[in-house]
Amino acid sequence: MATADIGLIGLAVMGENLVLNMESRGFTVAVFNRTVSKVDEFVNGRGQGRKFIGCHSIAELAASLKRPRKVMLLVKAGQAVDDFIALLLPHLEPGDVIIDGGNSHYPDTIRRAKEVEGRGLLYVGTGVSGGEEGALRGPSLMPGGSPAAWPLIKPIFQAICAKTPQGEPCCDWVGEGGAGHFVKMVHNGIEYGDMQLIGEVYQMLRDGLGFANAEMHDIFAEWNRGELDSYLIEITRDILGYRDADGHAVVDLIVDAAGQKGTGKWTAMAALDEGMPLTLIGEAVFARCLSAIKDERVHAAGLIKGDTAPFTGDRRQLVDDLRQALYAAKIISYAQGYQLMRAAAVSHGWTLNYGGIALMWRGGCIIRSAFLGKIKEAFDRDPGLVNLLLDPFFMEAVTSRQAAWRRVVVAAAQTGIPTPCISAALAYFDGYRTARLPANLLQAQRDYFGAHTYERTDRPRGQFFHTNWTGRGGDTTANTYLA
Repeated sequence: MATADIGLIGLAVMGENLVLNMESRGFTVAVFNRTVSKVDEFVNGRGQGRKFIGCHSIAELAASLKRPRKVMLLVKAGQAVDDFIALLLPHLEPGDVIIDGGNSHYPDTIRRAKEVEGRGLLYVGTGVSGGEEGALRGPSLMPGGSPAAWPLIKPIFQAICAKTPQGEPCCDWVGEGGAGHFVKMVHNGIEYGDMQLIGEVYQMLRDGLGFANAEMHDIFAEWNRGELDSYLIEITRDILGYRDADGHAVVDLIVDAAGQKGTGKWTAMAALDEGMPLTLIGEAVFARCLSAIKDERVHAAGLIKGDTAPFTGDRRQLVDDLRQALYAAKIISYAQGYQLMRAAAVSHGWTLNYGGIALMWRGGCIIRSAFLGKIKEAFDRDPGLVNLLLDPFFMEAVTSRQAAWRRVVVAAAQTGIPTPCISAALAYFDGYRTARLPANLLQAQRDYFGAHTYERTDRPRGQFFHTNWTGRGGDTTANTYLA
C-alpha cells in the first residue's frame, strides 16, 4: 500500500537535509539515490527510526507514493535531470508531479515543462536557497511551472520553508514555465553582488585603513544590528572572528581565488539577452574571474606599480562612509535584479508577484535581510513600480547616502583598491538619473561608419534618419539594405 506523501531522488547534502525537514513536519518521504547503498546508509543512519521509505529502484519509489504522485529531484543540474525524468516517466501517470529542486538553467526548465506536460503530467522547477542549514531548518522556496501543480505541493512546501518574523511562509507560487528557476537565478546573481560588495568593503577596511580582523569583526557586528542586518553581514562577522585550534585566523589562510558554479554568469547573460543594465552583478561575476587568475596577478603585482597614496583622512568617517556606500550599492543591486525580472516576465509571458518574491527572500535564503521587507512595502504601494529607485523610500535612501558613497569611490581610486561593484553601482545611479547621456554621439558614430541611422530630438520618436557624413556614402542605410 502506498504511504509516502512525496518522493525524493538525490541524497547528497541538500537532499538529505530537505527530507529530514519534511519528515520533521509530519510527512512520510520515500527516498532513492542512484548509488543505492547511499539509501541504506541514510535510512539506517540519520533517518533511522523516522518515517522514511528507502527505495532501491525508481519503480519501487513510484509504487510507494500516494496519488497524485509527487517526486522531487535534487540532483546535479544538466543531463542528470533529463536522465531521471526519462527514468521516471514510465512509472508515473497523468496528474503526477515531477519537481526539479536543483539549480537548473531556466531555459531547460521551460523545455522540460513542455515535454512533461505533453505527457499529461505536471512539472515544477523550484529554486531552493539557504544551503545545508536552510534545507534542514527551513529554506526559501521559489516554485514555478505547471500552475495545476501548486495546490498539490503547497501544503508540503509551505510547511517546510522558512517563515518571516510575522510567520509568513517564504514560499509562494512564482509563475509559469521556468519562472521559478529564473527568480532563483536572479537571487543567485544578487548573492554574487552582495558578496562582492562586502568583499570590497573588507579590502578597504583591511588594506586601506589597516584594521585587524578583530576590529573588522566588531565593525560588521555593529552593522548587523542596524539597517544592514542580513545573513551575509552576520556570517562575515563570524568569519572575521574565527580562529582555528592553533589560534590562526582562518580567513587569512584562504587563497584569494573565488569559485563559481555558473548562476551569476547566467544572470549576466540573461540581462544581455533582455537588454537590461545589470552592471553590478556583471562586475561581481568578472571580479571572481579576475580573482581566479591568481598566479598571473601575483606576477603582475611584482612588475606593475600604481600611482597611489595611503589614506590620510578621517578613518572613522570612512568607516561610516563604507557602511552607507554598502547600503546604497545594495539597493542598486536589487533595483537591477528586479528590472531584469520585469523584462523577462514580458518576454516569457509570466505573471510575477514582485512583492511576493521579496517576501520569499525574507527568510531561509542566502540573501535574506531586513532590507527585503522594504522591497515588499514598495511593491505594496505600487505594484507597477518599474524601478526601486523611483519608490520614495529607496529614492531617499540612496540620494541621502550619495555623498558618503562618492567619498568611498574617491578614496578607493586614490589608494588603488579595486571597488568594481561599488563603483559600477554609483555609475548606474548617475546614469539612471541623467536625462541626456552621450549616446547621441555614439549613434552619430554608428551612422557614420555603418549607416545605422538615428532618431532626432526635433522629430517624433520612431522616425529614423541618416546623414551622408563624408559626401561619399549615399542614402542607403543599414536599416533599408536587403541582400
